Amino acid sequence: MLLEKLNFSSEYNILVTGGAGFIGSNLCEALLKNGNKVVCLDNFSTGKHENIRPFLRNENFTFIEGDIRELDDCETACENVDYILHQAALGSVPRSINDPILSNEVNVSGFLNMLVAARNAKIKRFIYAASSSTYGDSEVLPKVEEQIGVPLSPYAVTKYVNELYANVFSKTYGIETIGLRYFNVFGKRQDPNSAYAAVIPKFTTQLINHESPTINGDGSFSRDFTYIDNVVEMNVRALLADNQEALNTVYNVAYGERTSLNELIELLKQYLNPYDSIIKNIEVNFGPERLGDVPHSLASIDKAKKKLGYSPLYDIKSGLKSAMDWYWNNLK
Repeated sequence: MLLEKLNFSSEYNILVTGGAGFIGSNLCEALLKNGNKVVCLDNFSTGKHENIRPFLRNENFTFIEGDIRELDDCETACENVDYILHQAALGSVPRSINDPILSNEVNVSGFLNMLVAARNAKIKRFIYAASSSTYGDSEVLPKVEEQIGVPLSPYAVTKYVNELYANVFSKTYGIETIGLRYFNVFGKRQDPNSAYAAVIPKFTTQLINHESPTINGDGSFSRDFTYIDNVVEMNVRALLADNQEALNTVYNVAYGERTSLNELIELLKQYLNPYDSIIKNIEVNFGPERLGDVPHSLASIDKAKKKLGYSPLYDIKSGLKSAMDWYWNNLK
């Protein structure tokens, strides 16, 4: 098990906000398997009951239904907690364009509430989900943590503000913080049915149902697709970091390779073919480019390797292979 290999103690009490969501539930699962006590805070705005149902029988798991926009809920969740893995947020660039006020309430006001609650509870370390959208209009590839551009969406603004607040709280209140800039995470429990679904579960579901996926643009846009187990590894390494130089900063969480949407479709067809040979012949549609989209995304993971010992095990091919049984059994 990853956490055992990293010598992560089972004695810690850890709060996972957004723990009923895609990334949060995978973190809860890994921590519980390691014997940690886990508190999950979620309001089910995007999280799902079924994601945490298997954990409810575990005596080390505590669920609190609450909202990070309510400071009282945040402070209740922080009681007797050692570390926070803050995953709760409203993701999606299009969602933020459609409703920037709600995105700001959750991602900025909610984030600030969690920082205040963490400060009041004297939490040891606050690790939070940042975003590759922070790189904005920067055309530099690969993306290096210290070189960002101008945000291109309300969502990107909110995630950049998170980093600014975390930095201020580190300097002003002495809270240890680490931000993890996620790059296009995929894997089990990712919701394919949301209006703002990520492309991998969305395309996979469409192919399984013999529907033609629609690519925004000509398919040349590329992303650094990152398997969920790599994300779990980075969160654990952030928990374990014991060098002051590794703290109070941000890291890219990615594999360090980019794949175009056209290449992604071909990989999905290839790995779904053993389940259903009809899929390989499904045509693809092409639509207009999506407002606020960045053409290409590729992460440098040198900083994470050097300061946290990050060594991602899953590229997109091995990640898709690992997830394919779950996709086939759950996305029909």
